[in-house]
Amino acid sequence: MTLMQMLSFGEGGWGMALLKAAAMTLLLTLAALLIGALIGGLIAAAKLSRQRAWRWLGGAYSVLFRGIPELLVIYLFYFGGASVVSAVHHWFGGEGYVDVPPFLVGAIAVGLISGSYQAEVYRGAFTAVAKGELEAALAIGMSRAQRIRRVLLPQIWRFALPGLGNVWQMSLKDSALISVIGLVELMRASQVAAGSTRQYFTFYIVGGLCYLALTGLSGRLFVLAENRVQRSQRRHPAQS
Repeated sequence: MTLMQMLSFGEGGWGMALLKAAAMTLLLTLAALLIGALIGGLIAAAKLSRQRAWRWLGGAYSVLFRGIPELLVIYLFYFGGASVVSAVHHWFGGEGYVDVPPFLVGAIAVGLISGSYQAEVYRGAFTAVAKGELEAALAIGMSRAQRIRRVLLPQIWRFALPGLGNVWQMSLKDSALISVIGLVELMRASQVAAGSTRQYFTFYIVGGLCYLALTGLSGRLFVLAENRVQRSQRRHPAQS
């Protein structure tokens, strides 16, 4: 079988399987990024708090999820989560071992890791906002909600966007680790295709090229978004 036949979308080809796996990789990464954005925002707020306990909690979270290997986090949530769900199932009279959805576990695990990095991105973006802009908004009578919506959030978004692009790329590559718990994303599909055809070198190269395509295209989208935000910021000053 030739390379074109192996990568075709017809019978016996692996093109459609790889395409679906690439879509799953993107979906998983997007879900993880959104979960990480929520967690990262909360952790950033904790680390910027005036209360020492909150700052300590935010710092502990960052140290924990940036210090533990990503694969270990995935294993802990997958097998630990299944153990907890099974225990609850048994408590209500059920029997047997209950699995947890690999996609959900993967999104949460990668999201928690992503959140530890996003927290630093948001914290740095917040400290980069000029205090004079907030003081000017207060001077012209903006309420707290208006200052946050019209001044603070647009500035944080502008400063955070480059860092979020890096976090996205990291999460996209971390999604490959979810293959160990059975989710058929790009890495898993490449493994299955390689094992079925015995063309290990070919399909791992194809998988790597697919990851390069995804990271390259998404990186370009982040660059376009950064340029758009910069142009919008020049056209619409925050204090207007």
